[in-house]
Amino acid sequence: MPQLLFLLVLFLPIACHSQSTQSLRTPGLQQPVDIIRDRWGVNHIYAKNEHDLFFAQGYSAARDRLFQLEIWRRQATGTVAELLGPQEIKRDIGTRLFKFRGSMAQELTHYHPRGAQIVQAFVDGINAYISEILKTPEKLPFEFNVLQTKPQPWTPAVVISRHQGLLYNVRDELDYGRLVKLIGADKLRELEWFHPTTKPTEPDLTLRVNGDELFQPILELYEAFRLPLKFQGQASKADEDASNRTKQSIDDWWNTEKQYVGSNNWVISGNKSASGYPMLANDPHRSQATPSLRYWVHLNAPGWNVVGAGEPTLPGISIGHNDYGAWGLTIFETDNEDLYVYETNPTNPNQYKYKGSWLTMTTLTERIAVKGGQPVTATLKYTRHGPVVFEDRIRHKAYAIRAGSLEMGCAPYLASLRMNQARNWTEFRQACMFSRVPGENMIWADRTGTIGWQTVGLAPIRKNFSGLVPVPGDGRFEWSGYLPIQQLPNKLNPTEGFIATANNNLTPPNFPYRNAIGWSWSSPNRAHRIEEVLANGTRKTMSDFTALQADYLSIPARTLVPLLQNLASSTNQTEQSLNYLRRWDYKLEPNSIAAAIYVAWEDQLKKTVYEKLVPKKARPYLENLPSKRVFDVILVPTPDRDTLLLGCLDRAVAELSTRLGNDMNDWNYGQRKNKHITITHPLSNMVDEAMRKKINLGPAIRGGYAETVNATSANLNQTNGASFRILIDTENWDKTLGINNPGQSGNPDDPHYADLFPLWAENGYFPVYFSKEKIQTVAESTTRLQP
Repeated sequence: MPQLLFLLVLFLPIACHSQSTQSLRTPGLQQPVDIIRDRWGVNHIYAKNEHDLFFAQGYSAARDRLFQLEIWRRQATGTVAELLGPQEIKRDIGTRLFKFRGSMAQELTHYHPRGAQIVQAFVDGINAYISEILKTPEKLPFEFNVLQTKPQPWTPAVVISRHQGLLYNVRDELDYGRLVKLIGADKLRELEWFHPTTKPTEPDLTLRVNGDELFQPILELYEAFRLPLKFQGQASKADEDASNRTKQSIDDWWNTEKQYVGSNNWVISGNKSASGYPMLANDPHRSQATPSLRYWVHLNAPGWNVVGAGEPTLPGISIGHNDYGAWGLTIFETDNEDLYVYETNPTNPNQYKYKGSWLTMTTLTERIAVKGGQPVTATLKYTRHGPVVFEDRIRHKAYAIRAGSLEMGCAPYLASLRMNQARNWTEFRQACMFSRVPGENMIWADRTGTIGWQTVGLAPIRKNFSGLVPVPGDGRFEWSGYLPIQQLPNKLNPTEGFIATANNNLTPPNFPYRNAIGWSWSSPNRAHRIEEVLANGTRKTMSDFTALQADYLSIPARTLVPLLQNLASSTNQTEQSLNYLRRWDYKLEPNSIAAAIYVAWEDQLKKTVYEKLVPKKARPYLENLPSKRVFDVILVPTPDRDTLLLGCLDRAVAELSTRLGNDMNDWNYGQRKNKHITITHPLSNMVDEAMRKKINLGPAIRGGYAETVNATSANLNQTNGASFRILIDTENWDKTLGINNPGQSGNPDDPHYADLFPLWAENGYFPVYFSKEKIQTVAESTTRLQP
């Protein structure tokens, strides 16, 4: 089905659309710019100079994603309470507390030698569209009317904000500290899967602060500015009231992010491709929402010719290709956050002890406007390590976060600007040296036959502590600089002919700077399946790559289901379920009854093993066990294992019966009650039924789960996964395929708001043309921007 759908999309739209043209006067440009919009909503921007190219990128992003940009601006500037009221005061305080306050000139030059000019041009383009649309405010996207607001101008400071970066790992650090206090370091190492290790006492989890004092709301401000926005009780995937976020709802969001935010990417050499040229695939896994996080664009000007996607809030392209090579990314765990605990002066709480002396905190005052209330004055405090997030005046303690993201050059993905102009592996790897947050597995493929992998990220060197639990801020536990990115793991033209990453560990146990990078990684099952397919001996085509990105085979199922082979149940439905599973191919395909039974069974196994292994007092701080720990228990033959396997299957059958009815023919995987996707616009509860039908999407049936290559999260309503995908054969850039769920535009009045949703739901693609000749054959409109 996906292949058929791809072919239909490739050929049908050319015959179904006619091209329109328009000319717009756009003050701020130096020369005319042509923007060709293709059938799938991708803007191909042709400019005569660099300034106009990025001006037009900002202008186009604002035209397609204006409300998304306005919300980003408010989150970046700590002005959400001004729009949504008192419940967002803590968010704004947290945002301002973690604002980058270094040299803007040095900051912008880090991302590109002409970074200041590029970012300013991009911002000017956004502001040009805002000025234009405000002349006819009735044409603003509906969200502005619902919230009774208007977009406001951008500055370069908005572009370099870190507020939505994938940052690590201070929340885990606090929970690990609590767990060490509750159950001890050895038990925590037994439950968590810290790896790779060389001895049982790794990693070091020695708690050198008072563990009893860690059970306070220490990270409340940090969490507040990182959580997604909610509007009058409705979020994309939850319905908690925005003014009453429960601890459980916050924990659920963070746990979902921790488990399911990831990605797949891989490259193969020409020796493994049908074309004889290297090929690349990438599918980042983030929240599924409207509009999408990613935004496709093609940038063409002297010195620039690059197509792919980034975030609409940033100039340049983070995943894509130019005339010479292609690149992609997945998350690589670097640990660039630490929680410090200080003794404060009983007579002056603004002083903290450091190396035997009292140092005075730096203090800033900010005024926060609040809708429906009086302005709030916030006092922001900083130690030599970073922002103070919590003060315990009774015990004379203060807690601050050393956040690597506040260092110069740590705006997420912005260093892609340098990658966009790389002409070979050497230049690409040099560009990678400027990519500091988040940690990433960068892969490269070019037409000369080169494939490569370079991990990047800000990796603090810790000589005497692991960074996994809070430490005293008294000067004994300091960072000793940062590991040069060249010394992070990398690979060039490996003998196996491919490189695959899926957020799994790729670091050897004897890596010399072990405490500079992460100790916990995603389950390796996605990576193992990718490697299995890439190493199967057949030369790969684009069709093979589409099939692999859509792959629903579950390695855990292939491992666990054979344990049921010789078992029998006296319960009729459980015996029927055993028969389904014995005949199954381990693929979590939509409409598969066996897939539904297996997923329900695996869930029961995880729940049962979790309750068996995790002490009750530890559960609030360790809400999930790594799947490896669960499977390790199940795979060891014990006298009571069969009872465990059948008991969990009984409970799975009972749960399916309750939820889907007693007729097993109705238990198919991929339906409204059992694996689907429904995307609910965050303002859905604030509009009438007609508008809700227009802005909400789904349900569409889905397959897979969190551990299939086609990662669709473990939820019955898919919350995370690949909304954006790209496939590239370097033989011919016009063969590139892509997708973006649900569409390129964030405006429901735009035909590209949700036009890609049905195609994406079927794991389909559209062609991403690169040559102007091909682009013109699928052009929907051409807009000329005139200075």
